[in-house]
Amino acid sequence: MLYFNNPIYKMKNTKVNLKRIHIGIIIVGIIFISLSIFHTSLWFDESYSVGMASKSFLDIYLIGSNDVHPILYYYILHIFYLIFGANLYVYRVLSMIPLAILSMIGYTHIRKDFGEKVGLLFSFFTLFLPLNCVYSGEIRMYTWAMLFVSLMAIYAYRIYLKSSYKNWILFAIFSVSSAYIHYYSLATAFIINLILLIYFIKKAINERKKDSKSKIYTMELKCFTISAISQILIYSPWLICVWQQILGLSNGFWISRPTLKLFLEIFIFQFTGNLDVKYINQTIAILYGVITLAYTIYCIIRMHFKKEKIEERKRNNAGAWAIGVYFIVMLFILIICIKKPLLYPRYFLTLTGLFIFFLSFYMANKGKKLFTVIISVLTVIISMTINYKIIKINYAKSNNEPIEYVKEDLRPDDMIIFENESGSGFVLSMHFEDIQNCFYDAKNWNVEPAYKAFGKDLLYIHHLDELNDYKGRIWVIDADYYILYNKLLDKYGEDEITLLKQNEFATEYHSYKYKISLINKK
Repeated sequence: MLYFNNPIYKMKNTKVNLKRIHIGIIIVGIIFISLSIFHTSLWFDESYSVGMASKSFLDIYLIGSNDVHPILYYYILHIFYLIFGANLYVYRVLSMIPLAILSMIGYTHIRKDFGEKVGLLFSFFTLFLPLNCVYSGEIRMYTWAMLFVSLMAIYAYRIYLKSSYKNWILFAIFSVSSAYIHYYSLATAFIINLILLIYFIKKAINERKKDSKSKIYTMELKCFTISAISQILIYSPWLICVWQQILGLSNGFWISRPTLKLFLEIFIFQFTGNLDVKYINQTIAILYGVITLAYTIYCIIRMHFKKEKIEERKRNNAGAWAIGVYFIVMLFILIICIKKPLLYPRYFLTLTGLFIFFLSFYMANKGKKLFTVIISVLTVIISMTINYKIIKINYAKSNNEPIEYVKEDLRPDDMIIFENESGSGFVLSMHFEDIQNCFYDAKNWNVEPAYKAFGKDLLYIHHLDELNDYKGRIWVIDADYYILYNKLLDKYGEDEITLLKQNEFATEYHSYKYKISLINKK
């Protein structure tokens, strides 16, 4: 597949050439990452996205300002909601689309800027890196962030080579888009803009040394200034929300202080997507990551120990800058972590496009044909293994059982109630948005403004006393134990609470547990 220098590929009349192989990889890869996405199961974060999709643009801004992420992804979801309605299949395809586009950029942009081999490997890793199989259908913003960050980096590099109005405009658009899609993307946009500024200042100073009459502000610096001011102005409506959201994110119970274990999780996650769900044995995941990274480092050594012309060196800096930006962003987040923990493996999905380019650039330029083929085959084998497991999980019969259990007896005037421990309660609530949903915030998470995303009119209570006047049927959703059901029973007693039916379920999708009790409150 990757014998690039064989003369047969250069023959005009050959039936197989590198361009056709590249297009074939894109087509097969898009089909491959789409195999697991046509299902209707949800986990907590996805249920939040689904809730936000049906809100108005204004409500998305107001609710989103109290969440822990920017709002551009929710606006994209809402546009598709207006066109197709509330459709989970459409929402999942919407997350696959950025990966498909990014793989095509390997053909249209990366191939043009860095050659056939780099472009082909970029498209290949975009579609077959196991991590992207895991998140190709996730109803979240990560694949869109990956696309915007990658495009921002591409046009930053093109500006570095040749400043043009087109490159500056596109760079500014993708930089602002990155800032509005995720805060790790915002950090990346800041770092890349800063690097460009330093480069152009240095260039202007050097020009001044060569010619004392030369103005310190070169054309590039003027363009940068206009671009930076434009970006800040476009982003300014959201600036008032940034600090509040960062504080909310850092106080999240799911984010811990940086540890060696956390860095290992980041490393494994970047290759195989293992995190909340272990899609492949951890030892195999580590070995695959170590082998791939070690081979890339070997390619780096081969490249940078060779004497190069200035033009070649400038071009070959691209791979180093890609991984350099990746680690500068990580360092930036680590510095913030001195005060507030913000380091989380899944958020590095936003930078995966840079990581893929790093792998592709060095393997294509200084890799050995045989070793590159071995790494590619190993990637496909592991990706197929993981995708097979994802397909089994996503299409498991057990995923629909709790939904069907509620559907068979659900009435329009019923209530669904759940509390903090029951992520499954939030998930189930999004399948029944037209039913009165009630969140019992016993632990005072203070998330009422953000949780308006759930359902049409989520009832938000802190004490069970607020249900004293309620009469009727209640679906009580617990997770591991019947905690909330027992609280209601203790509070109101058997004279007021009648158990109509009760059952428990365990789903394959994100291993959610449902303890469902249907009661009647007199």
